[in-house]
Amino acid sequence: MNENKKTIDLLESLVKDPSKGLPEEVFLFLTRITPMVNVDLLIKNEQNHTLLTWRDDAFHSAGWHVPGGIIRYKETFSDRINAVAMTELGVRVKFKKAPLVLNEVIHPTIKVRGHFISLLYECVLISPLNKNLEFKGGTPKPGEWAWHSKCPDNIISAHEMYRSFI
Repeated sequence: MNENKKTIDLLESLVKDPSKGLPEEVFLFLTRITPMVNVDLLIKNEQNHTLLTWRDDAFHSAGWHVPGGIIRYKETFSDRINAVAMTELGVRVKFKKAPLVLNEVIHPTIKVRGHFISLLYECVLISPLNKNLEFKGGTPKPGEWAWHSKCPDNIISAHEMYRSFI
């Protein structure tokens, strides 16, 4: 058996069910060699304010972002939109079937998670937000949400492409 085949067999042995996600190390490796496809949720209220959540992780500087997530193997756009709404906000949403916009995102200096195909979906809440996660002032904590009447200055750089939608 050649070395490539052994390596692939080893990687496959680490992935139990790719539709449920990947082990972190395998996922990060894949993001270094192939584009990822993700959905982002543009959620507006009756006042046309946009719902953003606070993000602070190893991949971007801290800032507000549009909730979103990477599509798993054999997962539909619809399933990922619903999973993001539930995981990031604890809500259910309805959404238009076609994305509002499709973006190719290539970060020239970032190796890990440096290439995305991003689909922005227009969504409406159909269940209430968790008030315990509402940002109420001070320094936001990861996962907190807030309605924004305009795009904040401290939106994460990867979501600058959505400034005109916010």
